[in-house]
Amino acid sequence: MTTQILIAGFGGQGVLFAGKCLAYEGLFEDKQVSWLPSYGPEMRGGTANCSVIISDEPIGSPIVAKPDVLIVMNLPSFDKYEKDVVKGGKIVIDSTLIAREAVRNDVNAYYIPATKLANELGIPTLANMIMVGKMIKETGIVTLENACEAMKKVVSARHQDLLEANVKALTAGYNY
Repeated sequence: MTTQILIAGFGGQGVLFAGKCLAYEGLFEDKQVSWLPSYGPEMRGGTANCSVIISDEPIGSPIVAKPDVLIVMNLPSFDKYEKDVVKGGKIVIDSTLIAREAVRNDVNAYYIPATKLANELGIPTLANMIMVGKMIKETGIVTLENACEAMKKVVSARHQDLLEANVKALTAGYNY
């Protein structure tokens, strides 16, 4: 089984970090993984996206042209990538920042007010991890337990104070 994931949003929303977390989560499940970040020169405020592939078999190319799963954190990314999702694929949408619904009826769309939830939970910079938690719940690609364990590897030693907050965000998205 191979799942191709595309995460997209503005720079500064944690898109690349979210992809890195998913890649580590795949490793914790003994899967083959690929993580390919892409961002504009603006970084903060510019567009950013990240391709992640999690597979039971070796991965031939890290490029995700037709994602099985799309996580979108802003309207420009939704407008740009919605058409690329495979038929029957899943789209996880931050409904705090994206007012419109999916125009396609051949995909499963999941709306979660991730930015609003992050603010309410006192973790305003972790809407990305709320989105990942929701994606994990809806796809079953990795377990929540392994996602939380992987977080220990992804959060750097100098930011260990943020580990608990990241786990809280993952769990909030999973339980939404």
